[in-house]
Amino acid sequence: MTDIAGAIDYDVLVVGFGPTGAVAAGRLGRLGHRTLVIDRLTDVYDKPRAIALDHEIFRHFDNMGLTEAISPHIEPFTASEHFGVDGQLIRRIDMVAKPYPLGYTPSMVFSQPAVEAELRRHARSFSNVHAELGVELLGLVQTPDRVEAQLKDGDGRQRSVTARYVIGCDGASSTVRQIAGLGLEDLIFDEPWLVVDVRVDENAIARLPQCSAQFCNPARPVSYLIGPKNHRRWEIMLLPGEDARQMERPDNVWKLLAPWLTPEDGELWRAASYRFHALVADEWRNGRILIAGDAAHQQPPFIGQGMCQGLRDATNLVWKLDHVLRGVSSDSLLDSYTAERKQHVIELTGKIKAIGQSICERDPAAARRRDAQILADGGGKPLLLTRQEIIPPLRAGCLSYREMPARGTLFPQPCIARGAASGLLDEITGPGWRLLIDGRSNDAASILSLGLTRADMSVAAIASAGMGCANALEETEGVLASWFDRHAVVAAVVRPDHYVFGTARNATELGDLLAEVDLRRRDVPAGQDRIPDLKMERTP
Repeated sequence: MTDIAGAIDYDVLVVGFGPTGAVAAGRLGRLGHRTLVIDRLTDVYDKPRAIALDHEIFRHFDNMGLTEAISPHIEPFTASEHFGVDGQLIRRIDMVAKPYPLGYTPSMVFSQPAVEAELRRHARSFSNVHAELGVELLGLVQTPDRVEAQLKDGDGRQRSVTARYVIGCDGASSTVRQIAGLGLEDLIFDEPWLVVDVRVDENAIARLPQCSAQFCNPARPVSYLIGPKNHRRWEIMLLPGEDARQMERPDNVWKLLAPWLTPEDGELWRAASYRFHALVADEWRNGRILIAGDAAHQQPPFIGQGMCQGLRDATNLVWKLDHVLRGVSSDSLLDSYTAERKQHVIELTGKIKAIGQSICERDPAAARRRDAQILADGGGKPLLLTRQEIIPPLRAGCLSYREMPARGTLFPQPCIARGAASGLLDEITGPGWRLLIDGRSNDAASILSLGLTRADMSVAAIASAGMGCANALEETEGVLASWFDRHAVVAAVVRPDHYVFGTARNATELGDLLAEVDLRRRDVPAGQDRIPDLKMERTP
């Protein structure tokens, strides 16, 4: 397809059809945008790479209508127990207790090949999404109103297509990032590890740890994860002088697994050596070209947030692109993408690095001091943390200018009574812009009486049974009531990606907040209404 008489072939070109690209393409398809997604590979990689996801990501999958398709390939994440130099339990990282704040199990494990196949199937189910596999990106030429992409098909034929925007979801060695001239910042973490996946025989599973574990042994740190069904993963630190390629050989792999398994106990599914990096792109946007997922950041895997970060990128970016493509917002809204996601990645990576450096301590004396300090932090007992408290909020971007409680955090999703049954809040309000009101407050009735009906924002009051104003939705577990009480607010404006734009303590503050929503979404800062002509080609 080529650009004829000024027409533009697609609204968005997505480069890379892994999980991040598939989610971006599927969400763009559901929103009605003409989307081309390409990948140089012709099929889903048949080995597991990512293994963990959390309730924020599953909420997006549910919003996309994917729950039934992917649930058979997902299980709850067990607690992760950390063991010190002498094999003693020093720390335990688990999930928050019920009722779950977003309505789903907070931490999960999944089988990537099966889930990725469903994400692709979902994206391709939209008639406005066109997927082309075995296609390589060669170059991009950017002008003020479009990007022309030079492509090479599997048969070697070259052609060009045009799109209003390009999203590079093409992995750590991203061609899009290189073409766009977006550099990487080193967040200073570089360790060699061997990742081993095994399908364990049923009779051997009982002999393995029943929780995921971090063996913080300075002789050789090891992570152990319990995946779905009989999938078990070991992440094993490689020592100085060990050749990464040689350590991938099955005979060497089974030697490393000897404390837990023998070759007769299961099938070696994958053994791959990696350098665990901590990197983030300087900028995530160059005009009409943006990057997401591993193209924009890489981080150590110690709390299983690598894929989650990529899918946060996709959901953050797609709702903003939707606003821009529909003319609701100016192109400058896309500047908030880097501001929000880069800071979030840096902050979370810092926390992951701290955990990783603690796990990876190779000096025995320092490791013993670490063990003692962690136990002291727990009052003499193993320190208990939750994975959810490790995830930071958004700090800047398309948020209220004013400091206020809960700004930039994820809004909870309570269970809502629906006759004799119950359902989750998003099923009723949808995942767009929302104004959620504490139906128990004295201001609830007056706020609702203002007639805040808006075409671009759903409005709902929520309260526990018998405690709210007329027409309030009835929540069944008190999740939202506790949230409103904790933050001492009566209303929240929530973005399409479920982050809180801002909160209000009364009707007057709410009026100011709603005016600010319109300003932040629609204002065009001076000098940012055009982009310069850019011509970029891939470096041979």
